[in-house]
Amino acid sequence: MSLERQVRAKLAGKRDAQQEKEAQEWMEAVLGEKFPPGEAYEDVLRDGQVLCKLMNKICPGSIPKINTSGGQFKMMENINVFQQALKNYGVADVDVFQTVDLWEKKDIAQVTTTLFALGRTILWRHLFPHMDETTSADRIQNWLEEDKRKYESHKERIRKDKRRQEKM
Repeated sequence: MSLERQVRAKLAGKRDAQQEKEAQEWMEAVLGEKFPPGEAYEDVLRDGQVLCKLMNKICPGSIPKINTSGGQFKMMENINVFQQALKNYGVADVDVFQTVDLWEKKDIAQVTTTLFALGRTILWRHLFPHMDETTSADRIQNWLEEDKRKYESHKERIRKDKRRQEKM
């Protein structure tokens, strides 16, 4: 077996189907749309369009132009602007995959790791805003109260649904 095949086999072994499924479900929830049925996870992400849309949902306007045609160079450009938007948003350089990891499908596990890093960064930014943002205790308290109201509302809907089912 050639060295390249050995490396590809080792990288393929790093992939975790469950993590990829979780990353896909998270992206679908954020975007409000499902991946095309029958297409592989890495194939949907490969041209960078879904990733750019995801970043624009998280941070509107962070990627002003998403290339939808124009060949290989334009699609790789989507990946590059997504990577830059990630770094601008606060994802650490070390957590960001290399373009070839996705475009050439060399390390899809690293792409998934990057998406998890984005999720952690979103949570971190939500819980601990940057100093240049409004960082008052009131803002954090308001967020906690809002979250609690949403949780209580959700619990109430579940109770109502249970009561409705019991009456049937």
